[in-house]
Amino acid sequence: MIDLPLSKSGKTAAEVAHACAQKAGRIIMASFPGLTGEASQVRVKGPGNFVTEADMAAERATLELLREEYPEHGVLAEESAGESRGGEWMWVVDPLDGTHNFTRGIPHFAFNIALCRGREPVLGLTFAPATGEEYFAQEGQGLTVRGKPARASRAERVKKCLIGIGKGYNDVAAGRILELVGELWPLEGMRDMGSAALGLAYAASNRFDLFIHHDLYPWDVAAGIVLVREGGGAIVDRGGGPATIDSQGIVAGAPGALAELLAMIGDRPWRE
Repeated sequence: MIDLPLSKSGKTAAEVAHACAQKAGRIIMASFPGLTGEASQVRVKGPGNFVTEADMAAERATLELLREEYPEHGVLAEESAGESRGGEWMWVVDPLDGTHNFTRGIPHFAFNIALCRGREPVLGLTFAPATGEEYFAQEGQGLTVRGKPARASRAERVKKCLIGIGKGYNDVAAGRILELVGELWPLEGMRDMGSAALGLAYAASNRFDLFIHHDLYPWDVAAGIVLVREGGGAIVDRGGGPATIDSQGIVAGAPGALAELLAMIGDRPWRE
């Protein structure tokens, strides 16, 4: 366990992350079509990949708060499409993960923030503003959901698992995920999330036994790495090695079932 730096105003990193989540959450919910009944203004970044003014406004507010509290820290944020260099510490931010759900009025999306030492995440927070659920973990201090301790699944057998998947925006990778699930079927169940952040939070907290995603970016996975590890789960990249914020694919969840799944997958093309 390491000591995290206090902010310029004397707040802990956890307090700053929580403040960012609450501020971003209010901005997001103020324009959520599921509440306002008004369609979002949407810009298409790529096939199935969208951005709204809520994304941009939530990110601006978050970066403003981070610059105020930690002016010397680096920041990597999705919509800014770049990384501001700092020293030892870097914040990784996804202001609205699950934008497609958001634009359709589906209340399944999240704000994601992590603090990294170098590129190793040591604090992670995933906040679902539509439900008020906050998943939080700090290295060496365990996982909490709504402030209460939580743990990952202890499932041992893949066939007994509820598996979450995320397909991302790469059609070839998405097809391989679907082929894999087809080969594993029947299972206890399968869910396609539309939010990698919440998929990892669910794998960390025993809502999913396993979560598989094959098309990720650092802002998708940084917080989830801390959540899963501190929940006692396992998280690896698609080659079976330790997951990092640069992992493009991951498997996370119950350690026993994850090991069995990797053995079943072997060297299949989905890992490429």
